[in-house]
Amino acid sequence: MTAAIHPLTSRRACAAAFLFLLPGLSPAGTLDEVLARMDRSANGFRGLTAKVRKVAYTALVKESTEESGDFSVLRAKPKDMRILVEFTRPDPRAIAFQGKKVQIYYPKTLTVQEYDLGKQGSLIDQFLLLGFGTPGSELRKSYAIKYGGEETINGVKTDRLELTPASSEAQKHVKLIEIWISHPEGNTVQQKVHQPSRDYVLFSYSEIKINPRLTEDSVKLKLPKGVKKETPLK
Repeated sequence: MTAAIHPLTSRRACAAAFLFLLPGLSPAGTLDEVLARMDRSANGFRGLTAKVRKVAYTALVKESTEESGDFSVLRAKPKDMRILVEFTRPDPRAIAFQGKKVQIYYPKTLTVQEYDLGKQGSLIDQFLLLGFGTPGSELRKSYAIKYGGEETINGVKTDRLELTPASSEAQKHVKLIEIWISHPEGNTVQQKVHQPSRDYVLFSYSEIKINPRLTEDSVKLKLPKGVKKETPLK
């Protein structure tokens, strides 16, 4: 004999099933699990290398540009993360980040531009290092976080997170950041930074190697003799 199902129990079950079908909603604890995975990934993180593809979209003219090259991150100290991006296509240039200092090297003109970001230097950590040795618990301090569901990026299964900056200063530059966190490693494989102007920048990473043999020289610009230095911003 089949047991009778109480109407209230049936309605609750149907309601629960309906909620899981709604876009943007996910089972309780999913976001916490992704952030915990990032916490585990951050433990022992010393650096990474990867191939990078950057797409910059300008909403006003509805056009995008694309660059590709190599990406390296080194954690020299717990609070000292350094980045080197070496674009090779379509035009070679290299960008090095260290603290509040940024250098951009243009090999065709043998010119390096040097910037001191000052108070804006803290934005580097927020916008470029998301998921690269950054604990999920740290994200909660700077962002309102929403779980966006599972997606496959370049054959890698990921969880997508939507991050809204908490500070008013950050909101002047960024409206929303999406990051895609890999299974089961907990590393970032893609980032999309949405600006208030409706422009966006998309970074996709492949051939990721965690904790390769990197030194401080590995993430410095390789500048030849005779390079001209410029400081566009004082």
